[in-house]
Amino acid sequence: MPDQWRTARLMIPLIDGHRRPRGPYTVAAALLRHLVPRALERDGELVAAHDIEIRAAAPELAGLVPARRVTIDAGLPDDERILVPAPRRTLRLANGLAEFFRDAVRPGETIAVCNTAEADPTDTELLDVMTRRIPPETLTILSCSGGPEPPPDTRDTGELWELVDRCTRDGFLHAAAELGERGMARTEPGGRRWWRFAQRTATALGGLGRTAEARAVWDQVRASSQDPAMHAAAAYGTAMLDARHPDPERRDLGRARRWINEAIAISGLLPDPAERAFKLGFDRNGLALIELRHGRLGAALSLVESAIELAGQLGERHPLHRMVLLANRAQLLAALGHVKEALEDYTAAIALDPAFPDHYLERGNLLFKLGRHDEALGDFERAMRAGPPLPEAHYNRAELRTVRGEIDDALADLGRVIELDPSYLDAYINRAGLLAAAGRDEEARRDVTAGLALAPGNPHLLTVLGQLETAAGRLEEARAALDLAVESAPGLATAWGNRGVLRYAAGDLEGAVADLTRAIELQPEPDLHANRAVALRALGREAEAEADDRLA
Repeated sequence: MPDQWRTARLMIPLIDGHRRPRGPYTVAAALLRHLVPRALERDGELVAAHDIEIRAAAPELAGLVPARRVTIDAGLPDDERILVPAPRRTLRLANGLAEFFRDAVRPGETIAVCNTAEADPTDTELLDVMTRRIPPETLTILSCSGGPEPPPDTRDTGELWELVDRCTRDGFLHAAAELGERGMARTEPGGRRWWRFAQRTATALGGLGRTAEARAVWDQVRASSQDPAMHAAAAYGTAMLDARHPDPERRDLGRARRWINEAIAISGLLPDPAERAFKLGFDRNGLALIELRHGRLGAALSLVESAIELAGQLGERHPLHRMVLLANRAQLLAALGHVKEALEDYTAAIALDPAFPDHYLERGNLLFKLGRHDEALGDFERAMRAGPPLPEAHYNRAELRTVRGEIDDALADLGRVIELDPSYLDAYINRAGLLAAAGRDEEARRDVTAGLALAPGNPHLLTVLGQLETAAGRLEEARAALDLAVESAPGLATAWGNRGVLRYAAGDLEGAVADLTRAIELQPEPDLHANRAVALRALGREAEAEADDRLA
């Protein structure tokens, strides 16, 4: 412990954040074990409001904290739990935990954490969120990177498996990969237990974007086993490394197709009818994703429908599989313009697991596009209530509120998004635009600066910057920003429109008309016609100006 900490009055003894003894949320669990019993004595609702976060970070408190919001997978056998949470789930948990700690501590308390350099990424993220979101006068957080070395890990493979399974289920992917590799090293390659470790490890590595390592694990499966189900799963997993890669430039869809075809060929030969129906449908759904990446929506839809038909052979088993298939079909139907059928599929998917937030967001987005704003708002807010803080739901509600003209409420939602996730670029873009439109130029400029730090050269932010510089009379700086915006995004109507306004202010009337004309070609808006009318009138082109006035 650093000498300057020795005089600190700590809420609980020094927390050792090293991940080895306990794994994910070592720091969080230490705080929860102290704060949850105390909070229950004075405000049980505070604890109940954070049931998901508390139970995920400190499973030993499950007896004190009943589960109020439970997804369907909690009661399913291992082979039916097919969903692995996205890496962003831990940010949601961290925000929920930070809000609980903020409200549960007595103002002025202090905690100290050592061994942060060896902490699990869940704790590293949590400490970052707590430091950012909890004022030091509420809770002072002291941390140091060093600390005592814990004893070696002596857990047997059974204990390791329980932890790996928990980490996969809750989305603690770094720990799942690290501990899964440890489990693989302690089991016989090709055996059933080794396979379970290998499957979880490769899945976690793929989810983290560590595709080369994931591919190496799948190669180990192929080298170590002659089990057809293992080879089918390895082929599927390898295919998805390309099909799901977040960078389109790095997707090799031809390679993905070769592997998924191998998975389908093997799954179609499995002797057990139920296993064959599940695996074959699962693999065809993977091929549908590849077809979607190619833009072949009809082919993708046919594959998903064939998978749904196969799922009909499973009786009541595999409800998560059916839910995923229904949601995937809904996405494809919506893209093909079959809106009524898409809404029906989303509703059916939600009925299978009403505690799963993603499908409320997707259905809400579709309802929003259809102009059914009240229903969309209901879905966005159901997604918010379904689990820990969800930035995407607030972002979507902000878009809806903007369309309704509820600008203050939209700004509040965008502020909430940025509070939960300071890397959420689109929130800065939209908030900067709203603030600039409201004449709150200095606030808008701060958002532009923050957004450009995340994405230098972003054309939307450069467009707002050009607008702000024009309003401030810095026409040279405005022109530089807007020229960059138009060059990098020639299809962005607002960039052309704002540059048209700038060129008018600079006395370049012909240039203003040209830019505003291009903006109108891309996205006709009354304001653009009004602005072009002004420029045309200044050029003496009265008849054209009057025509624009009628469209404004």
